[in-house]
Amino acid sequence: MESPQLLTGKRVAVLAADGVEQAELVTPVTALKAAGAEVAVIALRPGRIRAMHVHQSADLLRVDKTIGDAVAADFDALLVPGGYIGPDLLRQSGPARGFLRQAHALDQPIALMSQAVLLLVSCGLAGGRTVTAWPGVRDDVVNAGATWRNQDVVCDGKLLTSCGPQDTAALVQALIPFFAGAPPLDPPAVTQAAPQSDPPQEEPSETPGQPLRWLSAPSVGAMLSLALLGVGVVAANRGLRKKRADDTEAQAPPAADTAH
Repeated sequence: MESPQLLTGKRVAVLAADGVEQAELVTPVTALKAAGAEVAVIALRPGRIRAMHVHQSADLLRVDKTIGDAVAADFDALLVPGGYIGPDLLRQSGPARGFLRQAHALDQPIALMSQAVLLLVSCGLAGGRTVTAWPGVRDDVVNAGATWRNQDVVCDGKLLTSCGPQDTAALVQALIPFFAGAPPLDPPAVTQAAPQSDPPQEEPSETPGQPLRWLSAPSVGAMLSLALLGVGVVAANRGLRKKRADDTEAQAPPAADTAH
């Protein structure tokens, strides 16, 4: 017997940009659609956006709408995936900040994954909230007036947050009932008389199964192309210098004849 589609009739906006963490976009979107939701990926530009696996380039993912054509009132919920690059681009975008503010003003459920909590900070909406987020942005969140928890997933009213890509499964498990309007799964995690943030980590976080590689080795073809380009530049410079020398020689006045 199939499980009920809890999100049938729900319209979910997914706000993303180039550099979005692929697992944090593809996995929740697949789960939302399986639960019956109508999902639209909204980006800063049309066409496709480049996803990432941590710092490694991943797939090009299709966009359904641009932020200039999207209105928060057309949706019932908002999801913002994380990543090292995508949320940084979103928080610099006035229309993206405006979209989140509109969703918040409409009292829509909002889910923010890992670094995407920074968009909440840039919108001035983090103060007084209890969230989790990628440990690397913990200080930004705390300085904005929020309480940071070092937990997989935290629910604070109409706000659901996750810590990192390794917590995507936990986020998805909470996301479906959250968007369906069910009570939070773990109320004690977000209801405390005197909230205090968890301390920062002593060691950097590592995403399981995704080793950090800042630069991949260039291919033979790329190296050959660069070499040929360098040869061409050198040859062009030599030709230019020779031409200038010839022009100067041609323009020089003839030497005076001193013979008698």
